[in-house]
Amino acid sequence: MPFDEMLTSDSLPRAPYKGYFNWHSEQKTSDLIKKSRDAENIFRKTGITFAVYGKEDSSERLIPFDIVPRIISGSEWRKLAQGIEQRVMALNAFLDDIYHKQEIIKAGRVPRALIEKNDAFLPEMIGMRPPGGVYTHIIGTDIVRTGEGEFYVLEDNARTPSGVSYMLENRETMMQMFPELFHLNKVRPVENYPKLLRHSLAAVAPPGCDGKPRIAVLTPGIFNSAYYEHAYLADQMGAELVEGSDLRVINGKVAMRTVQGYEAIDVLYRRVDDDYLDPLTFLPNSTLGVPGIMDVYRAGNITIANAPGTGIADDKAIYSYMPEIVEFYTGRKPMLENVPTYRCSEPDMLKYVLEHLAELVVKEVHGSGGYGMLVGPAASKRELNEFAAKLKSRPSNYIAQPTLSLSTVPILTKKGLAPRHVDLRPYVLVSNKVQIIPGGLTRVALKEGSLVVNSSQGGGTKDTWVLED
Repeated sequence: MPFDEMLTSDSLPRAPYKGYFNWHSEQKTSDLIKKSRDAENIFRKTGITFAVYGKEDSSERLIPFDIVPRIISGSEWRKLAQGIEQRVMALNAFLDDIYHKQEIIKAGRVPRALIEKNDAFLPEMIGMRPPGGVYTHIIGTDIVRTGEGEFYVLEDNARTPSGVSYMLENRETMMQMFPELFHLNKVRPVENYPKLLRHSLAAVAPPGCDGKPRIAVLTPGIFNSAYYEHAYLADQMGAELVEGSDLRVINGKVAMRTVQGYEAIDVLYRRVDDDYLDPLTFLPNSTLGVPGIMDVYRAGNITIANAPGTGIADDKAIYSYMPEIVEFYTGRKPMLENVPTYRCSEPDMLKYVLEHLAELVVKEVHGSGGYGMLVGPAASKRELNEFAAKLKSRPSNYIAQPTLSLSTVPILTKKGLAPRHVDLRPYVLVSNKVQIIPGGLTRVALKEGSLVVNSSQGGGTKDTWVLED
């Protein structure tokens, strides 16, 4: 049986849930269903939507929101936060190393080919050190739970982690609808994230920045699936929301078009992929970036968050080496474990994966959002055969993992509470210090028995409460 985060095997509430459990037992399910519909209306009016790529119906959709919070005790969170901080520090050190001395490669802890033949590795970043020495300014670390005190890192999102706007809107909606619950439970705040983000980005402004740093959010535009989030964060931070066409290089600085003319910006929080960032350096036909921005970056006249080339740190083939990476740079064993991972690029591991495909989860090394993956136990014989052919033709494109028994948290259904599998994406800000937002985005698989929590695959979200105790 999966670990139930709210109830013990005797159907008694675990300590973090006692206050909520007692409150819930006094509520009518019909009243809560109505509240759930009210929450949906709030999200609809606010315009919190996302697009699903590759579907015939690619219209904007609401991410389903479940009004039962996911609750984590203060002591559990402290252990988690320590492990996340250790991992984030190691990732930043790893990025600095592979673009400079490459000590981890020389030590034989990570294969050279895995770095240098990786599409996410940017030779243009070799010898380049970002302002403040920070590569990963914003990280989303995906965590899964399998038991009491048993947490695993599922993924490191070190490029442009998304979803933080849902975390903030989930909290705002819950506080609006259930203020009494926040009086009953001492819940740590997350609503100060935009302020913390602005301060964190300002702290890594280029050395030549004179006065208060000017910060802008670079978006690919309104057709991007996460455009709502880009606009929301820019608004909440008091930063400018810009597209590539709003920017140009003037006198060695990246400048933004304003009604007063072009004005220099110091920090660019980009939500545009590396390949599209500078048509003079990367894809020449890109209209999403800024011609010449990489020259300004190399000259130390702008901070780009996250730094170009950070994608190598969240590559799923690199993920399998994270225990070695953490130990190499911190001198200690990882406090948070990896999910055991098979690298299909290695013949022996590929053979094992093909023989046990029906038991494993297989993912693309550069994949995200639940696309391009196989959940073996839920796949048909035809799907297994088709995926086996993909593995044989491009083994280095995939990794495989055992299907973990993910923990469950109750969701509200018409019949009352029902358990569903969840994961957690805490958000981490890195500048001259590391700040971990208490909680993060809980994603929930709304289909009974499903392990796929991604919104693009039918999952929903919850408010995540970290208690003060």
